[in-house]
Amino acid sequence: MSSVILDRNRKKRLEQGHPWVFKSEIAAVEGEPQPGDLVSIMNHQGRFLASGYYNPQSQITVRTVSYQPIENMDHPFFAARFRECLKHRERFVGHENAYRLVYGEADFLPGLIVDRFEDVLVVQLLTLGMDLCRDAIVSALVEVIQPKGIYERSDVSIRELEGLEQRTGILYGECPRHVTVTENGLKIKVDIYEGQKTGYFFDQRENRASIKPLMTGWGGRSGIKLQEVEQDGVTKRVPVNKSGNEVTFPYWDGATVLECFSHTGSFTLHACQYGAKKVTCLDISEHAIQSARENVELNGYQDRVEFVVDDAFQYLRGQVKGLEERELRSRSDQKVDTSKPLAAGGRSWDVVILDPPAFAKTKSAVKGACRGYKDINLHGMKLVNEGGYLVTASCSYHMRPDLFLETVQEAAKDAGKVLRLVEWRAAGKDHPQILGVDEGHYLKFAVFEVRSKSSL
Repeated sequence: MSSVILDRNRKKRLEQGHPWVFKSEIAAVEGEPQPGDLVSIMNHQGRFLASGYYNPQSQITVRTVSYQPIENMDHPFFAARFRECLKHRERFVGHENAYRLVYGEADFLPGLIVDRFEDVLVVQLLTLGMDLCRDAIVSALVEVIQPKGIYERSDVSIRELEGLEQRTGILYGECPRHVTVTENGLKIKVDIYEGQKTGYFFDQRENRASIKPLMTGWGGRSGIKLQEVEQDGVTKRVPVNKSGNEVTFPYWDGATVLECFSHTGSFTLHACQYGAKKVTCLDISEHAIQSARENVELNGYQDRVEFVVDDAFQYLRGQVKGLEERELRSRSDQKVDTSKPLAAGGRSWDVVILDPPAFAKTKSAVKGACRGYKDINLHGMKLVNEGGYLVTASCSYHMRPDLFLETVQEAAKDAGKVLRLVEWRAAGKDHPQILGVDEGHYLKFAVFEVRSKSSL
């Protein structure tokens, strides 16, 4: 087997668990490895460190697959790894019928993603080394998981950096375009052909469940309280309004919620499940809103959800502008031209949820991403009712956790708000992280209570 000899002055990242070897870290190549071949990774003293697959066209020239010498990534190799992957998921998310089964580097299979949608698997082959193992991967998945179908969604630009074309299609069995799975007791209809990435984002599963405490406890603000009344000789506690009349709406205690960047409406569904009174589900994509609408109807929540197709930045700004105009007109010390019509916006919510796509896909994009994150969080928190909650996330790896929190704090300063951090989370248990691989720490998820300085 050919060998890659590492430079003596490199950082010892490989020894600390990082699976990538960059071109700049290689001092020499012994033998004549072909692109995609397995090579031995040696330190400058000739000591074996790991086995990995080789692609001289990529800046990540070698990707580690084992810390033992191996000769092939064949069917037995993948079957053994897939059994380990399945064991981990059955332990931590086995109550679900859909999850990320293989998470690349974190499952010691760099360049390979496999998502499970009950009896259908969706596969992404991101690198040349994995692409060349396509047949072994498929046969091993069939043996270990026994799916009805395997569909490929290798329609990602990263393949082009590996000298590969994007491709999609059925690899095995039968794969319907739409599959219905469950998450936290909810039914989710997923488009595996045209949906984003592999069709669904599993990494927020536990985070979606974490909003449960935010969804109830709001009835008192409307003057509704529980009161003991006698009905047919039985004493019951029923909600009554300020006039003493019984409130029959079952979600009287629920929050009003705005979900921006909704995609398939996953946070909207969880908000309804946990008792929200009314949810505004917003996305710029007609296709996304149609998917969200179908999922809402699938779960019987259509009476509590309104759908908006709009740019989240424009929508948030419009609502803030309306609020500010109304506040200005309500102040007796301000002279306002009331002949001018009010702005169309002016709504506010108990809970505002911001789960945008990655704003910083490269290191050079971080400055612009900070402006984007500050903008949506600034306007989002302005739309939270006093003492309500801002739920905000970032899936940009280059937006480091400290920078994300700093950006949100800057937004709070400009908005005149005090934020109290209630919860701080990362990706779910089917997205494990290798210590020392910072790239795996991409998802930041925070819940803040929002208070105005003027109220404290």
